[in-house]
Amino acid sequence: MKKILSLAAMVAMLAVASSAADAKGPGAPGGGGASSFSPGQSFRDNGPVTGTNGASGYAPGQQMQSNGPVNGYPGASGYAPGKLKH
Repeated sequence: MKKILSLAAMVAMLAVASSAADAKGPGAPGGGGASSFSPGQSFRDNGPVTGTNGASGYAPGQQMQSNGPVNGYPGASGYAPGKLKH
């Protein structure tokens, strides 16, 4: 019985570790998922956008106002970090 419980615990730990690694995306650690395109990360990598404070210049709404909407996406959703990942 003890062996079955410890085997089940090991399988559960492997499943959790695997799903956590998948969530980070390729190139983990350090990202590779959509978070690497987030306004905060863009701000850290490139500094502020002229005329804005902090990471707000990289917000989807700001990008849409500067560049116009992305074809096929309503509003600023074409600039969402998950869309930029592809």
